Amino acid sequence: MHIDYHTHHERCGHAIGKLEEYVQRGIELGLEQLGLSDHLPLIHVDPAQYYPEMAMPLAELPRYVEECFALKERYRGVIDLRVGLEADYIEAYEEVIRDLLAPYPWDYLIGSVHFLGEWDITDYRQVQGWEGKDVLEVYRRYYDAVSKSATSGLYDIIGHIDVIKRFGYVPVTEEAQAEVRELELGALKAIASSGIAMELNASGLTKPCKEMFPATHVLKQALELGIPLTLGSDAHDPAKLGEGLPEARRQLWETGFRELSVFEDRRRTSVSFEL
Repeated sequence: MHIDYHTHHERCGHAIGKLEEYVQRGIELGLEQLGLSDHLPLIHVDPAQYYPEMAMPLAELPRYVEECFALKERYRGVIDLRVGLEADYIEAYEEVIRDLLAPYPWDYLIGSVHFLGEWDITDYRQVQGWEGKDVLEVYRRYYDAVSKSATSGLYDIIGHIDVIKRFGYVPVTEEAQAEVRELELGALKAIASSGIAMELNASGLTKPCKEMFPATHVLKQALELGIPLTLGSDAHDPAKLGEGLPEARRQLWETGFRELSVFEDRRRTSVSFEL
């Protein structure tokens, strides 16, 4: 089974390519399932006053869903499309998120933490936000948000669980690193107890951190805790669809995983995979 469950397209503003271009590229790559999962519109900041090109405008959300399902029908029998969304977890906005998501018949929802307050820790334009910060305290806030996202009941998949390492800001003392391991484990236990899945996101290979999300030791703990895994390239360009996924499949296999999670109508099933 070859899948890619994490993709973005031109509506979000910081990706390129139309949805149908991703579908056509997925067919070229021989994907059996392709997940369409653009960003939820911004809800906790004023898009007009915030950094530009962060997410699709709110008015585009129903158009996005409509186009996704139209493509799903058009390409039925050629490639199996799944309609999803990467929906930011914003603490104290859980009910707003729930209300925005409720009208649509999603196949799956990815819960990702990008924001700590109004600071997007994954945005290269906001790296200065780390200046003067206690790095360990930022990690504490981040993993607390990840744990809350896992237990919120909003999501089917937790996205790029350790993306906080993206730009290479990590605690340096042994004591702080040991605490980060505990924070990671706590978030994993929250995911496991919630009965949801997480992803192995290959995009970290091309980021300053130079490793996938999550790191190998986190992946091993996920296996021990029985957390189901899915795969995503996090492509923001049709040409990059599937990028890093052969390495991701190999990493999963070497860790001990033999199944991938796939979704339809927010129901998870497992499929076997081979290298």
